[in-house]
Amino acid sequence: MTENEKMAELLLPHIDKIPDYYEEKYPKRDLAEGARVTRVAPSPTGYLHLGTLFVSLINRLVADSTGGIFYTRIEDTDKKREVEGGIADIIGGIKRFGIKIDEGFTEADKETGDYGPYKQSERAEIYQCYAKSLIKQGLAYPCFCTEDELAKIREEQEALKVRTGYHGKWARHRDITYDEAKKLIDEGKPFVVRLRSPGSEENKVIFEDGIKGKIEMPENDEDFVILKSDGIPTYHFAHAVDDHLMRTTHVIRGDEWISSTPKHLQLFRLLGNKPPKYVHVSPIMKLENGNKRKISKRKDPEAAVHYFAEQGYECDSVIEYLMTIAASDFEDWRRANPLESYKKFKFNLKKMSASGALFDTAKLNDVSKTVVSRMSSDEVVKKLTAWADEFDKDFAAILKNDISYTKAVFAIDRDVPKPRKDIVKWSDAKDYCSYLFDELFVPCYTLPDNIKTSSAVDVLTAYKEVYDPADDGSEWFSKIKSICPAAGFADDTKKYKADPSSYKGSPGDASTVIRIAVTGRQNTPDLCSIMRLLGRQRSIERINNAITFYKKNYPEEM
Repeated sequence: MTENEKMAELLLPHIDKIPDYYEEKYPKRDLAEGARVTRVAPSPTGYLHLGTLFVSLINRLVADSTGGIFYTRIEDTDKKREVEGGIADIIGGIKRFGIKIDEGFTEADKETGDYGPYKQSERAEIYQCYAKSLIKQGLAYPCFCTEDELAKIREEQEALKVRTGYHGKWARHRDITYDEAKKLIDEGKPFVVRLRSPGSEENKVIFEDGIKGKIEMPENDEDFVILKSDGIPTYHFAHAVDDHLMRTTHVIRGDEWISSTPKHLQLFRLLGNKPPKYVHVSPIMKLENGNKRKISKRKDPEAAVHYFAEQGYECDSVIEYLMTIAASDFEDWRRANPLESYKKFKFNLKKMSASGALFDTAKLNDVSKTVVSRMSSDEVVKKLTAWADEFDKDFAAILKNDISYTKAVFAIDRDVPKPRKDIVKWSDAKDYCSYLFDELFVPCYTLPDNIKTSSAVDVLTAYKEVYDPADDGSEWFSKIKSICPAAGFADDTKKYKADPSSYKGSPGDASTVIRIAVTGRQNTPDLCSIMRLLGRQRSIERINNAITFYKKNYPEEM
């Protein structure tokens, strides 16, 4: 037995399998030529981040474009930072936004697929097997440095103004012998396993990124940790082992991992495996004091995907918006295919920007307006009620008190060729429809500057005598025009425009007076439909209340 083989047995005596065992257990996938296997591998150390959702979407699109597989893997090796419910939040969030997961964690407590387990904490023996193989080859070794010793090394490097890190002559246990290691282990000294890097910073690593193109970086020469003292791998090592065994073809991840790519390529080479195609996605940015910065979970509420749920953004709206960031040609495609699912779009990584896109709330809102406007009233009520059940229970009770009435509320100006775009998100809906529910209605009788209070009273007094809820839109407006002359208003818009000084207002001004009395607003969907839904009694009651208000508060103008 060689010195290296003895070292391997000393460090990992319980590992009796060799890499060939796992190569056979996890064979190449039986997929069509060119099919891409992608993944997202979040850590359950917090909530689902917008960046993770974005990267998940890209991975799904790439897999779909070739008839491939998209899977999830949970990187839970940092148990100290893991939060309760983290897996459920992440996996549930991905699914909530309509991103299908083919394999891996499809639920918080459910795995699907033949390449598991898909939780890194349950794969310790696999990583240790590959680490043992590297030790046998002299490509890895035990390091017994304490935190204090590592800190001292760093201090010495900083004092000498040389590059910090555990490399070259600074790697104190790089050439440790079997006897030295055994003596320390017998003394109860903890150790980590480090890669014995054959690299040199003077050499260059060149790789073709799927978005950013050719990237050239210094080769890794650091003897970084591959197994921690508890036998759990670091991200770098677990990534190289898992992505090989799970037969990942494309690693699509945030570009904060570009700096680690030389380490990962080196690991794949030393393990004797073909590396995946690396694709680094630029982060979503925000403007702060004129400067771009990464969207931050500390500073930006929208960094947490849960924010969009709380605000009531429809999931499709968020995905549609992210598609505009993901593909430069998506908006042109959407204009040509307004009713098609985004999944019909032919996604191409080469259309992605190499620089980070700015998060644009205004654009998200525009997208969301369009998405909501295309929904039927039944769909709106279903989704709105579900949102209110979770985030505004009092509003939910009002909506559910008379579902047929609620559907009629949201049917106004909806099922028409050009529906209004008044609702951006479900949290807007209460204000949007408040005047149609007595429990929510708050009168506001403020008139436009060009309309006198006395003129408003004249219009309202005359109109309540002729109003009939059975009138259609044309009859309704004809009656408004009919009462205009007696109130001093023009009965024709052209007349008013030709000689505005001769009149107190136009037919449109008269309808605005009625609108304010009935709804408390100057701008609403079709007023005729609103009044018909309210019914004659409530409509007339509101008109009378407005007349009373004006007379009581502006007697000098009567």
